[in-house]
Amino acid sequence: MIQNVGNHLRRGIASVFSSRTSRKSASRSEHADGAMADGEGYRSPTEVQMSQMVLPCHTNQRGELSVGQLLKWIDTTACLSAERHAGCPCVTASMDDIYFEHTISVGQVVNIKAKVNRAFNSSMEVGIQVASEDLCSEKQWSVCKALATFVAHRELSRVKLKQTTPQTEEEKMEHSVAAERRRMRLLYADTIKDLLANCAIQDDLESRDCSCMVPAEKTRVESVELVLPPHANHQGNTFGGQIMAWMENVATIAASRLCRAHPTLKAIEMFHFRGPSQVGDRLVLKAIVNNAFKHSMEVGVCVEAYRQEAETHQRHINSAFMTFVVLDADEQPRTLPWVRPQPGDGERRYREASARKKIRLDRKYIVSCKQAEMPLSVPWDPSNQVYLSYNNVSSLKMLVAKDNWVLSSEVNQVRLYTLEEDKFLSFHMEMSVHVDATQAFLLLSDLLRRPEWDKHYRSVELVQQVDEDDAIYHVISPVLGGDAKPQDFVILASRRKPCDNGDPYVIAMRSVTLPTHPETPAYRRGETLCSGFCFWREGDQLTKVSYYNQATPGFLNYVTTNVAGLSSEFYTTFKACEQFLLDNRNDLAPSLQTL
Repeated sequence: MIQNVGNHLRRGIASVFSSRTSRKSASRSEHADGAMADGEGYRSPTEVQMSQMVLPCHTNQRGELSVGQLLKWIDTTACLSAERHAGCPCVTASMDDIYFEHTISVGQVVNIKAKVNRAFNSSMEVGIQVASEDLCSEKQWSVCKALATFVAHRELSRVKLKQTTPQTEEEKMEHSVAAERRRMRLLYADTIKDLLANCAIQDDLESRDCSCMVPAEKTRVESVELVLPPHANHQGNTFGGQIMAWMENVATIAASRLCRAHPTLKAIEMFHFRGPSQVGDRLVLKAIVNNAFKHSMEVGVCVEAYRQEAETHQRHINSAFMTFVVLDADEQPRTLPWVRPQPGDGERRYREASARKKIRLDRKYIVSCKQAEMPLSVPWDPSNQVYLSYNNVSSLKMLVAKDNWVLSSEVNQVRLYTLEEDKFLSFHMEMSVHVDATQAFLLLSDLLRRPEWDKHYRSVELVQQVDEDDAIYHVISPVLGGDAKPQDFVILASRRKPCDNGDPYVIAMRSVTLPTHPETPAYRRGETLCSGFCFWREGDQLTKVSYYNQATPGFLNYVTTNVAGLSSEFYTTFKACEQFLLDNRNDLAPSLQTL
């Protein structure tokens, strides 16, 4: 067996940090040949595609597709995908952050593709991809990606959606990570409140030249729209995309009043529809520039609804924050004038806009980045803790969902798999243990007990209990191999219970940096990018325990030695983990019963 593993290792290690382009190209060729033979390749049953030619009636004053019109097409395509899965009418509940990468000119084609990533009880996440196409040059560009949540609705019965069945590696990843994104959305409102309350916001109003500032009140816009049948679905509910288009219109007017030019919408922050709107409603849309930074400005938009002119109470439908820039002839952002807010609410909105800008940057950087683009250790602070936790868990789930794991060895029903991809060599160990899945999850999620079975953990200190599911630990590891000094790690551990039947319990770990725990001469600072445990219930007292680790360069030699069979430390450690679970399977310590 060792000889076979050695042969595998000699073939694989040489290309651990090399490109896999040739293999990917071959895979695509085989897929294309199969698609031609079958007439059409695999396609998700919920997938819906829309192609629209951009006509002059769809464009703004620059001859570019209006973002409002694009939002209507996006919402329509996503809604049709959701209804195809649900088999009943659906309404837009929320839209995640949208970053617009390119504008679309008149005469070009917009191609929109939407499919359901995952269904929950009565809601579902729909993934949307938007691309533009120039029919003359045959060039195509990615315009934006979006994630929308739709809720199924039947008038006479409660909706219980059937679950999607992911087939491809991409679908399995999106299906797995969708549960974590849903958790982040549910916490979003409270997260914003906490961050705005706790973050120190720099106040630079007094240092700015008031003579060069534009009063925010000059940018205020108010407009009313009457919801007519063409604006609504067959149940009479206003299309979410139509409301978004009206919001984009008033926001653009407000931004234009500040810059005295034609602004370009670059981003829309995550928002939720707080209530429905029907045919016959009057929608009052209000917009104002909250703050202007050097090259961008934030515009806040609020939508309220009422039925009759005599009605005094207006229902809050939605609020959103949109980021605009003004581009010069070379498509570079122009410098914008400063905003002078009104005392009271105006100053509050001004300071909150500065905080939201930082939050947006954290969210875009941490949530949207590919794993290969993430630094090993990311600074930890209250403004990014939700997104770091999200990235921690979703990175592990994406690693688990990979299709191309290779079985390297199996000893006494302990299986070792490897995955060589791009710049990383990952390994995965798996075994079945006669212990309840919940108890295994509780025992191994307490890193303070890990030195009891893992000799790679010499000592563990709980630095911060962030919340019920997230904690930061300082770990000291003994000297490995030829190292002169022991290593230490600052690790964020995030744990998650299953979202649905078939989902695993998850314990994810990654490195973070803390100002209270800088590097010291006594230790060599180690880092982990993505590692952790997954637990699948296979029976009443039987659990499949899997450990995953994406090896960083400093850890690579140790990993390859074990993969090659030249060391049995992985096997010995994993068997010690099994014995620890068996010895403590009846341990119901109160400190672990916080789930």
